[in-house]
Amino acid sequence: MAQAENKTKAKTKTKSTSTAKTAKKSPSPNKKLVIVESPAKAKTIKKYLGRGYEVIASMGHIRDLPKSKLGVDIENDFEPQYINVRSQSKTIKAIKEEAQKCGKIYLATDPDREGEAISWHLCKLLDLNEAEQNRVTFNEITKNGVKSGMDSPRHIDMDLVDAQQARRVLDRLVGYKMSPLLWRKIRSGLSAGRVQSVVVSLIVDRENEIKAFVPEEYWTIEALLTPHSTDKSFTAKFTGKGNKKIELKNKAQCDEILAALEGAEYKVSDLKLGTRTKNPAPPFITSTLQQEASRRLGFQSRRTMKAAQELYEGMEVAGYGTMGLITYMRTDSLRISEEARAAAKNYITEKYSEKYLPKTPRYYKSKASAQDGHEAIRPTSPEITPAMAKQSLTSDQYKLYKLIWERFIASQMASCLLDTVQATIDANGYTFKASGYSVKFDGYTVLYEEGKDEETKDEGMLPKLSENEVLSLNKLDGSQHFTQPPARYTEATLIKTLEENGIGRPSTYSPTITTVISRNYVEREGKQLKPTELGEITNKLIKENFTKIIDVDFSAQMENDLDKVEKGTEEWKQLIRSFYAVFSKELEEAEKNITKEKIILSDEITDEICEFCGRNMVIKTGRFGKFLACPGYPECKNTKRLVTYTDGICPKCSGKILEKKSKKGKKYFGCENNPSCDFMTWDTPTKETCPKCNKTLLKKTGRAGKIYCSNENCDYERPLKQEKKTQ
Repeated sequence: MAQAENKTKAKTKTKSTSTAKTAKKSPSPNKKLVIVESPAKAKTIKKYLGRGYEVIASMGHIRDLPKSKLGVDIENDFEPQYINVRSQSKTIKAIKEEAQKCGKIYLATDPDREGEAISWHLCKLLDLNEAEQNRVTFNEITKNGVKSGMDSPRHIDMDLVDAQQARRVLDRLVGYKMSPLLWRKIRSGLSAGRVQSVVVSLIVDRENEIKAFVPEEYWTIEALLTPHSTDKSFTAKFTGKGNKKIELKNKAQCDEILAALEGAEYKVSDLKLGTRTKNPAPPFITSTLQQEASRRLGFQSRRTMKAAQELYEGMEVAGYGTMGLITYMRTDSLRISEEARAAAKNYITEKYSEKYLPKTPRYYKSKASAQDGHEAIRPTSPEITPAMAKQSLTSDQYKLYKLIWERFIASQMASCLLDTVQATIDANGYTFKASGYSVKFDGYTVLYEEGKDEETKDEGMLPKLSENEVLSLNKLDGSQHFTQPPARYTEATLIKTLEENGIGRPSTYSPTITTVISRNYVEREGKQLKPTELGEITNKLIKENFTKIIDVDFSAQMENDLDKVEKGTEEWKQLIRSFYAVFSKELEEAEKNITKEKIILSDEITDEICEFCGRNMVIKTGRFGKFLACPGYPECKNTKRLVTYTDGICPKCSGKILEKKSKKGKKYFGCENNPSCDFMTWDTPTKETCPKCNKTLLKKTGRAGKIYCSNENCDYERPLKQEKKTQ
């Protein structure tokens, strides 16, 4: 009896101990949890907030539409069916555990639509009150920026959330409803997208313009002239006869005028002197940053946004501690804070003097459609010059910070003034013109000038001329030319076109371009974007069946409507209803018109011979990219990885050197016999061999550019400049 009683007590004791273990700990009222998106941002903010705060990263979205099904209940007024993201299970568990310990929770995800939606999903996950003022945003990750954000909590902005939900549902409806039709007609695994289909269409249309272009012949005449007062020559271009413009269409016309100019006297008949003002470009917004980084640095938009994100989220800066170096990088506003303007003014005055300041402070006007929640992209502390920050940054971070810093400072500087001259020259009644300029005051150009998408022939300085002055003719030439087709899009010109046409938002440009390339609809040829055969066929199929979806104006209107949802002037479900009314009709017609007969894509034939059957192998594209396959399938199932050979020979084992790509997409070169041979280099193998040891020479570009031997035991090298002279 006593033993039984003791057992019962023991059980009771064990049970109560177990209950104590599983009981939820009551949250500490003094402990606060701040949830951000990335670990880097969490680390920076934690240093500013100090004790009493726990900062944790959500690692992006923690809830989303399911991948396995549509996830939008069309019958129930397009209600989205969100689920926890499976790959985020550990993060979700950690967030819940931390939330239970804290008396106050702040949602500090990025200050845009996507960030607002992530905060809303966190609110749902943690069962928080949506009306509670627990949402904080940081325009810059600095001590003052974080303090300002924490001092001004607000409730979740459901208009921003609804704009994100509307975009997500629209994209899901288009992608999940259109893609099966592509699988039926072309091949499985293809995808369609609301914005990506328009982007592919633009690139395909440009390629069709290039193919259809018929060059037209034209001729120009140029005279190389010298005034008697100097030995400096200049070039004047033929424009016509008197005030009448003449276009030279053929050689006969050109020769006729050249004959009429024989023995002619060249006299300055008119001289116009003037002053031209060049104003600085405004500070960067997302789209212009991507364009300029492409033009000036050769960065793809994805690379630009990665470096910008890192600069925003913060790092340890020598002499300044942990801080974010730039303001939020997803913005289309040109607004600048007065504090930043004053800091720029101080720097310009100290570095260049007051004459480099504009007479009145510069204010730039944003587009009417711009979201003014954030400032333009600028350095958070203009006094930290790129040179001062360089040792704390990676190469990409430094290059981008330098670009952002210089653009911002230049935007607050005085204009550049040019003295211009336009000379009209008469020769036997025919007219030649020459123009030039000299810099009267360099202004902002002492620091920065905006890049150009196309190379232009700059006017130079003209020698001093006077009216009625007779000039000496050194040379008179007629040249044949042909009109050129429009250029293919580069990332810079494509982003500019998307922005001008109101397609997508600045934050979507980079991921959209990355998507159409990764899905093999578009490929890069140097900096140019060219449609693949798959892209052209897919675009044709979509254009024939979904005229609205691929229409530029319709896409732009959708973006305007999404902006209205964000401003609270349109209800997001109504936007979806209106869209689906049009889309469902096109979808119904497409279901009838698109047959099951497959479109067969042609394969690119290579010189690689199949060792099993002797056929020339072809290039195929699979889930993991391009590969070599035997065209004799299914009789011959031989496949190989696609490799790119260089002109170099491995200095270690005499194998061929291959061009490869790292996990991050960076090009490098390695031996074909890897892993048994470990030769690897970032520098480009050349056709040349070393005059000392006969091994392959490598070319290193950049400021320290040189040609050097791949043999690590050989010391042969020469400057890259010498290499250019010998070509």
